[in-house]
Amino acid sequence: LDLGSGFGLSAQLSSITLQTTRPSGHATKDRTVTMAAKRLIKELEKFRKEPSTAVSGLEPCSDEDLFNLTARLRGPRGTAYEGGEWTLSITVPATTYPNSPPTITFTTPICHPNVNFQTGEICLDLLKTAWTPAYGLVSTLEAVQQLLSAGGEPDSPLNLDIAKLLREGDLVGAESLVRLYTRMYAMG
Repeated sequence: LDLGSGFGLSAQLSSITLQTTRPSGHATKDRTVTMAAKRLIKELEKFRKEPSTAVSGLEPCSDEDLFNLTARLRGPRGTAYEGGEWTLSITVPATTYPNSPPTITFTTPICHPNVNFQTGEICLDLLKTAWTPAYGLVSTLEAVQQLLSAGGEPDSPLNLDIAKLLREGDLVGAESLVRLYTRMYAMG
């Protein structure tokens, strides 16, 4: 996609439609993919025109694939994440978006009780059962940033080390660990 010139909408959409044509000729599936592509293109255009304070970048990984994106998320101000910037991978379900949520994972390591340090998996209801088509990629990424601000839920953790510190009430230790990992992985 050409992010600098309005995404090259008609050429990109034609390309997506051609790439998704199946030998079996299932037109319904192609129409669904095209609807998802149109929605994504609108979301990307809106982001380009109205940037988010939480999201510093959002773009497809390649010109040929609109459904795999990369995002850059800023650390929330006033938290141990402040000053950090994390890269996230987004996979959008081509035939069911926006009725189904995207899969979003951190590719930059982050220390948070509800993020798996090794895989980047995020435990957030919005990415599973609480999803509705009213959400978009940017609002979902903003919810991920809010998860960082809130400190997370240590009783259902994906990162046991930071969750243990929080459950034991060692807020200074937890904040120090977050700051250390933020400096190590998400700054410069």
